Amino acid sequence: MKTNLEFLAAIKSPDKPEIPYNTLNLGPTHPATHGIFQNVLTMDGERIVHGEQTVGYIHRAFEKIAERRPFYQITPLTDRLNYCSAPINNTGWFLTVEKLLGVQVPKRVDYMRVMVMELARIADHIICNSILGVDTGALTGFTYVYQWREFIYEIYEEICGARLTTNMGRIGGFERDFNAIVFEKTKKFLKEFPPVWREFENLLSRNRIFMDRTIDTGGLTMERALNYGFTGPNLRACGLDYDLRTAEPYCSYEDFKFEIPVGTTGDTYDRFVVRNEEIWQSLSLVEQAMNKIQALEAGVFHADCDKYYLPPKQEVYKNMEALIYHFKIIMGEIDAPVGEVYSAVEGANGELGFYLVSDGGRTPYRLHFRRPCFIYYQAFPEMVRGQLLSDAIVVMSSLNVIAGELDA
Repeated sequence: MKTNLEFLAAIKSPDKPEIPYNTLNLGPTHPATHGIFQNVLTMDGERIVHGEQTVGYIHRAFEKIAERRPFYQITPLTDRLNYCSAPINNTGWFLTVEKLLGVQVPKRVDYMRVMVMELARIADHIICNSILGVDTGALTGFTYVYQWREFIYEIYEEICGARLTTNMGRIGGFERDFNAIVFEKTKKFLKEFPPVWREFENLLSRNRIFMDRTIDTGGLTMERALNYGFTGPNLRACGLDYDLRTAEPYCSYEDFKFEIPVGTTGDTYDRFVVRNEEIWQSLSLVEQAMNKIQALEAGVFHADCDKYYLPPKQEVYKNMEALIYHFKIIMGEIDAPVGEVYSAVEGANGELGFYLVSDGGRTPYRLHFRRPCFIYYQAFPEMVRGQLLSDAIVVMSSLNVIAGELDA
C-alpha cells in the first residue's frame, strides 16, 4: 500500500471525468461528525482526494439577534457558542461590555472568573480527548472520566443554578458570592480528579493502537496553521506557544504561575497531548485562584457600577432608586456610550473574540463573534487530503469542532 506522501505525489486531479472517483457525504447528521455539518469527500478507494465542508445547518443568526437585544439579554446567546465551556463565553462577553463601559472590576472578581473559566477549560478538554478515544475504538476512558465533567457541572450549579448553558455572571462581576459548598466541591475535585486523569492518560498516551491511529495523522505545519488563523491548542500543537492568557493578560492572569504546553508536528497525537497537559495546568490555576479568592475579603463579587449592575433584590423591595435601576437594567433602557471595542479571551478552542460597535443606543449597532472553530475548520480538507476515511474522523475529533460555535 502506498504511503500518504506517495499517494499525494501520484494523485490525479479530481476534476478529470475519466478518473473513477467516488463522492461520499460525511454528514450532515453522521454521529462521527460530532455536530450538524457536512463534508463532501472525493474518494479514491479509501483515500481522500478532496474535501469540501458545508456549514450552516444550525446557523441561528446570533449576531443579528444581538443587534435587537439589550446587552444583558445577549449573554444567553454566548452560552450556545461552545456549549462545552459556556462560562468562558460568558466572561468574554462581559469583558467586552466592561471595556466599552469603562468598568473596572475588583481583583476578587478576576480570580473568581479565572476559577470558573479554568474549570470550564478542563470540562471541555475532558470531552474532546475522551471522545477522541471513542473515535479510535476505546470507549472505556470516556465512560470513566465523563462523571468528572458532571461533577464540574455540579460546581456550576452551586454558583449560578445552571449546568450546561450557564449564563454565569453579570456585567461587573457575579450575581452572588461563591458559597462554602462551591469551595468544598472544588477542593474535592482537585483532590480526586488528578489520579483519575492520570489513569486516563496511561490508558491512551502509550497505547500502540491509539498511537498508530493518531501519530502523523492530520498534521499541519506552524506556518500553515498561522496562515489559516489557528489559535488555541490546535496552534500550540504545531509548536507555537501563543496563549492570550500570557500574550495579552486579562482577569489578572498575570498574577498566576502556569506553563504553555506546545507540540512539534501539529498532528492528532500532539493535539491530544497538548490538551492533556493543559488540564494539568488548569488544575493548578483553579487551586491558585481558589486560594487567592479565600485570601481576600468575602462578599466582594461585583464592581461599583450602579447603572449596569442589578441592585440586591432586598433593596428593590424597599428602595425606590433601586427599583428604578432594576427596571431600567432589565428592560434595557440604559444607553451605552458610543464606541468600538474588540475583546478576546483564550477559549478552550482558541481565541474567542467579540467585536462590538455601539452607536450610543440600548443595543449593539454591530456585534461580531470571532469563533475559533469557524477559523480552523477551514483547514480540514488540507489536513485530511491523502488520508484514509477513518483518519478524517479522528482529525475532526482532535480539532474539537463544536457545531454551535462553528455556525453561530
